[in-house]
Amino acid sequence: MRAVARWESDRGGSRLTGALSRRLFCLTTLAAHVAPASAASLDNPIAAIEAEHGGRLGVFARDTGTSRVVAYRADERFLLESTFKGPLAAMVLTHVDAGTETLDSLVSYGPHELVPASPVTAAHAGAGALPVVALVRAVLERSDNTAANLLLRRVGGPGALTKWLRASGDGVTVINRYEFIPGQTGADNTTTPRAIAQTAARISLGRLLKPSTRSLNNRWMSGNVIAMQRLRGGVPPDWSGLDRTGTSASVRNDYAIVWPPGRAPLVLAAYYEKAGLPDGDGEAVLRAVGAAVVSSLA
Repeated sequence: MRAVARWESDRGGSRLTGALSRRLFCLTTLAAHVAPASAASLDNPIAAIEAEHGGRLGVFARDTGTSRVVAYRADERFLLESTFKGPLAAMVLTHVDAGTETLDSLVSYGPHELVPASPVTAAHAGAGALPVVALVRAVLERSDNTAANLLLRRVGGPGALTKWLRASGDGVTVINRYEFIPGQTGADNTTTPRAIAQTAARISLGRLLKPSTRSLNNRWMSGNVIAMQRLRGGVPPDWSGLDRTGTSASVRNDYAIVWPPGRAPLVLAAYYEKAGLPDGDGEAVLRAVGAAVVSSLA
């Protein structure tokens, strides 16, 4: 499979595109405006980050005010990990908007349904139930896996979430599995950086949700407890933002929306995978990506 590295402009200007094998990377300019061909010899900062740390890195970012775009491996598939919880929460909130769900509806569960990394649901397992509002907040702020399974089951399962994504305009992202269900088999949940960034924009900036539920969604996403370790850690501290992260032993993912003061927001997605990923290394990669994108687009 051939890897594609590119920096794009969506404003009707030229597009500079290069393609090499996975072991080689196209070195092109990273510039806020469309660069002349002579600039193609300049290093590509995202390719340089990937080359320095190893593994595979996919990035897509867009300035919603100017429509300038940064893309590197933006259309390659990556594991979603817990970033799937962003669309899941949004689907639940669209049901609230439609009147087929309520935030105060109780969802029953017991200790036998707990899976790893479930801080909120584990703390309340003795109560036997939590309201929908608590489960949605738990997946967005704490990435609670049991809460995600309960909500995914409530909306009809992985296939129903994939169908909702298609109806919402995402023709790429695929949800095939619950989180940590023993004995579960099947394909993994995957997306591309471009697809998930566009979905994030529809959820947090568009009209997919009503203003009241969009406000809740964005408030809880802004409270993601590990946000500043990843993309948002690479942007200036006076910028506000929200994000949804995903993690496994070999994966560090993040998509975010950040607001420069007095300007339209930037939408970013970075997906990174590397076998035997050391603690902290993946986070450093994503912070470097955030800084590189800001340097290009801000």
